[in-house]
Amino acid sequence: MAVTLQRSVEFSMMDMAKVAYYPSIYDLAHRFFESAWEQMCGVSYVTMITERRLGFPVVNITSEFLAPLRYGDTITAHLSITHLGTASLGWDYRFENQEGTVVWTSQQTTVCVNMETMEKQAIPDDLRKGLSEHSQGSE
Repeated sequence: MAVTLQRSVEFSMMDMAKVAYYPSIYDLAHRFFESAWEQMCGVSYVTMITERRLGFPVVNITSEFLAPLRYGDTITAHLSITHLGTASLGWDYRFENQEGTVVWTSQQTTVCVNMETMEKQAIPDDLRKGLSEHSQGSE
């Protein structure tokens, strides 16, 4: 089941064409990514990074920009897990504006790493449980 989150498109995200500058969309996606951990696994991303010393950097990304994100739009993000490997996670992102128009989609792969060494490691069982509950096709 997908996690659903919302944020507004802010003025600082705009470019000269009066649409969200594409790096800002990736920044927005990362903000949703960080927020999703609390709902999916019951732990904040801040806690994972600072206390548990776990990180999930992106190692692969594909995206489609389908419609502009404009200043003041409310973006609803739907995030779900497409793959749960030993150390890797596949993520599916779908952004819709307040009119229900899909404006951006992305498929991303992250890898669980030890923040001290940046070496990949197995996804801990407590996180794996929450992530599996948000896999595509789970109910």
